[in-house]
Amino acid sequence: MNPEASAPEAPAVSDAPAAPFPGALLPTVKSSRRWLRGVAVVAVAGVIGSVLLWQKLGNIQEQLARQTAESGSQAGEARATAKQAQELAIETAAKLAVLDARLSEVALQRTQLEELMQSLSRSRDENLVVDIESSLRLAQQQAQLTGSVEPLLASLKSAELRVARAAQPRLTPVQRAIAKDVARIKGTALSDTPAMLVRLDELVSLADELPVGNAVQAPKAVPSLQRKNDETLTGWSGRMLELVREEVRGLVRVSKIENPDVALLSPEQSFFVRENFKLKVLNARLGLLSRQTDAARADLVAASNALTRYFDAGSRKTQTAQAALQQLQLQMRTLEIPRVDETLAALATAAAGR
Repeated sequence: MNPEASAPEAPAVSDAPAAPFPGALLPTVKSSRRWLRGVAVVAVAGVIGSVLLWQKLGNIQEQLARQTAESGSQAGEARATAKQAQELAIETAAKLAVLDARLSEVALQRTQLEELMQSLSRSRDENLVVDIESSLRLAQQQAQLTGSVEPLLASLKSAELRVARAAQPRLTPVQRAIAKDVARIKGTALSDTPAMLVRLDELVSLADELPVGNAVQAPKAVPSLQRKNDETLTGWSGRMLELVREEVRGLVRVSKIENPDVALLSPEQSFFVRENFKLKVLNARLGLLSRQTDAARADLVAASNALTRYFDAGSRKTQTAQAALQQLQLQMRTLEIPRVDETLAALATAAAGR
């Protein structure tokens, strides 16, 4: 619509200024149209921008709605997962509590079992120590009775084997003590008691043949006085004269007796001297069997004194008996059976638990 056509015409006034020239209004109209076009372009651009912005906003809203829906589903899944996790945590906590209780029970049972095992081990070790100690004491008594160290060595070796099988550190001192006692017993020189008993029996048998200091020589066999068939008269007479001469010499006996008591012995007293000597030897034998070495040694000394005092020192049998008595006295010095006091002390220490 043209603005110029729609404008009312002004009444002519005499004093109004004169109307401009029609050509002068043309630039104004053109500028107005340009402005209107610019406004229209701006408006169209604004509309297009608004439409594009609205579409973009719609897309953003759709994306936000989709993301919101996804976030909602994810939140639901997260809540479900969280609930499951919470339930699992509660279940795990319950199981953990049960496991803790069972672990406490197992630990308690283990402690009780260890105490029981230690008690059984101590009881077994104590029984082993008591058994070894009793066997060693019995072997010591057997060695004292028999005069041989074989029972003692056998008991020590058996004890050493049992201690080695036990493999207990607290029994190590016992094992060392056993080894020391075994070495000491093996290194000790001991007399042979059975051989000494045999020698004493031989002395008892020899006592009946020992000549006393004033013993009269046994009469010789009287040769026959009859003349032999092949013997001449001269030979027979010479033999008779020699026999008479020997008989005359036997009427008087001269001997040197150093001990006056021997000269006063009668034949009946000589019998009792022999029996007393036998009793001394038998007492020494009994003392040797009963392990009374001091008494046996004293009896041997008494027998040796009696042998020197009342019997003929020049006789070979007397010299043999005297040598046997001296040898027996020397052997009795090494008759003491060694003791196992060190092993017994170690066993006592182990039994006390130290």
